[in-house]
Amino acid sequence: MSQQNTLLSVTTHTSASPALIIPSYFPPLIFSYPSIFSHVYDLSSNLFSLIPLPSQSPVSIILPNGLEFITCFFAITFSRHIAAPLNPAYTETEFKFYLEDSKSKFIIVPKGWCKEDKPAVKAARGLGIDVVEIWWNETDGKIGVTIDGKEGKQGQNINPREVSSKVEENDVALLLHTSGTTGRPKAVPLTHRNLTRTMKNIIRTYNLTPSDRTLLVMPLFHVHGLIGGLLSTLLSGGTAVVPPRFSATTFWNDFTKFGCTWYTAVPTIHQILLRHPVSSPLPKIRFIRSCSSSLAPSVLHSLESTFKAPVLEAYAMTEAAHQMTSNPLPPAIHKPGSVGIGQGVEIVILDEKGNKVKEGEVCVKGENVTRGYLNNAKANAEAFTETGYFRTGDQGYLDSDGYLHLTGRIKEFINRGGEKISPLEIDAALLSHPDIVDAVSFAVPDEIYGQEVWAAVVIKNGKDGQVSEDDVKTYVKTKISAYKVPKKVVFTEVMPKTATGKVQRRLVRDKFFAKDKAKL
Repeated sequence: MSQQNTLLSVTTHTSASPALIIPSYFPPLIFSYPSIFSHVYDLSSNLFSLIPLPSQSPVSIILPNGLEFITCFFAITFSRHIAAPLNPAYTETEFKFYLEDSKSKFIIVPKGWCKEDKPAVKAARGLGIDVVEIWWNETDGKIGVTIDGKEGKQGQNINPREVSSKVEENDVALLLHTSGTTGRPKAVPLTHRNLTRTMKNIIRTYNLTPSDRTLLVMPLFHVHGLIGGLLSTLLSGGTAVVPPRFSATTFWNDFTKFGCTWYTAVPTIHQILLRHPVSSPLPKIRFIRSCSSSLAPSVLHSLESTFKAPVLEAYAMTEAAHQMTSNPLPPAIHKPGSVGIGQGVEIVILDEKGNKVKEGEVCVKGENVTRGYLNNAKANAEAFTETGYFRTGDQGYLDSDGYLHLTGRIKEFINRGGEKISPLEIDAALLSHPDIVDAVSFAVPDEIYGQEVWAAVVIKNGKDGQVSEDDVKTYVKTKISAYKVPKKVVFTEVMPKTATGKVQRRLVRDKFFAKDKAKL
């Protein structure tokens, strides 16, 4: 079978560019395409000789960004198994939920975690799941592996290249959970075909070539970092520079030192970079990509003005293996406030009955979209139309040029006395204030209107105490209708968000509304 629609297609590149640069080592580790996949096959042989598994078994990766994560991901997927990455910062309870839900056969963690009895290890041991530790051994230039903190006994002999030759495009390669911003997380299985279709879409959208290099700052346990940053870069033959985490203090040094040409991130990271000194001279940036959360037009303009590069906002979901739409590269128009045009997907706007309308629920169809949630018939019935469109849960409309504009999550709309208010519109008005660096609006119960508008804001450093609630309200009244202006504005230093920078409106509401009621 052809490998062009499987992840094995990344191994066919003859690119002279490095595949990976790991800057956290001195000197930095640099891997060519042949060398990185040589390590992948060695690791695959070690892992699945020691712990043989039937095909399509889920294996959880609980590692920071780096060489170990990347080689584990490919070793698992090239062996016809399912990579199920998890956030290393989860609690024991959270790990237990995800491991049980995914039915992971074993977990892979950093060296030393067994001895330290980390939450992931406790959860796995409580479920009777093996714990594999992994690390890069600088002495012999190989990846070390132990099981439950001990050297594994010799297992059966497995030829990983022979196994990988049997990988099929409809094999599940990746299992992720939705962020759970509006409810219980749902497991999303993504096939090799889902992933490679999105990778190809992203390459085409941004014209990625082997001469491009990206500084990867999004976590690899999420589709944004894994597919939008890493896999698309590798399929294009380019170079991924992979630090262990985002650091504003080292970002521009790494970006310049390793000759990066673009990066993709959430608005939170963009805003942090705007608050830190830019390297001089300013590096030549081909484009900046923003995704996973709404980017306020004011922030987009600040980014373009500061970094002298086009900022292209995209729209993505786990269920679509990441990207669905994006603003195009110049000279085509990129529109602030819009998430762009469909990229390899068909987009329609439907009402609750499945009829096409001018403004309603954004629905998509394409090869990148999952075939359905894992073991969740109810969610599948609700999420897919009879004609095969996936209901995103987002409300929006297409303008006359075919650009998609999102007006909010359907479940997050604020219904104030019958008036439906988009929290995204309020967020954008708040963020246009020169002294506000982050803002989240949300609904709270109200005896008169049913729901009322509140907002939480973060004030720019050095301006604390200089901006009052009345100042904010007065400013916002010049931007939006009076009935949309927050009844109450609370100030905070830290905004509750997911690990990938997504807004947690319900958590913001629960935190600040509960705190306010407690004072009564």
